[in-house]
Amino acid sequence: MPTPRATPALAAADFAALQELALLAHHRLCAEYGAPFLFFSTKDPLSELISALLSHRTKNADSHRAYQQLRATFPTWEDVRDAPTLDVQRALSACTWPEQKAPRIQEVLREISRRCGDENLPPCSLDFLAERPIPEARAWLESITGVGPKTSAATLLFSNLRLPAMPVDSHHHRVAQRLGLIGPKVGEGPAHALLAALLPPGWTAQQVYDHHEALMYHGQKCCYFHNPACQRCVMLDVCPAGQTKLKSEEK
Repeated sequence: MPTPRATPALAAADFAALQELALLAHHRLCAEYGAPFLFFSTKDPLSELISALLSHRTKNADSHRAYQQLRATFPTWEDVRDAPTLDVQRALSACTWPEQKAPRIQEVLREISRRCGDENLPPCSLDFLAERPIPEARAWLESITGVGPKTSAATLLFSNLRLPAMPVDSHHHRVAQRLGLIGPKVGEGPAHALLAALLPPGWTAQQVYDHHEALMYHGQKCCYFHNPACQRCVMLDVCPAGQTKLKSEEK
């Protein structure tokens, strides 16, 4: 996964300005929302991968219930892999589109088994990813059908591997876009590499987690999709979108 740097289209001075803005957002929003934040998960990476797949376009509470029901129904991941798909689908009834997620998760487990030895054997632990460079670990995960950059980053950062790979959810993406850290047409997928490149390369998993959580919280609590609360935003003085919105309301 190439890391974007200054290019002819993005001069070195402009890139440095974006890095400075990203750090300013980090410090202000971490202070605003009370970083450092406690990691919410202690799952092993394979379990975190499945949990992340369940969370796609699903409320956190619903995906959590679906994950808990899945684990209660099937004690091991090989049980999930080998079960009748309809039984897995029933166990996932709390999440959105269980009819799609059940076969997808089973195929992910089969693919991991194939890569790690024998399709008829238990899926391997993904702990080996801790020994690989983060771009390589993410590429390995993203080569699995249905695993994108958000899921690969979540697997590495949120699991007990605690590797500094930064996920970008819709709230994080919206805040970054309004601040001008990424362009208005950059989607969530491509945003991962662009936003990660703006952070210091030596950051720990805790620092990366704090950055993601702070921008996510800001999107949830202030920088709303509809009617953002720009008047009380701690980033207003450096936010082009917020300044434009308030000026338009004054007219």
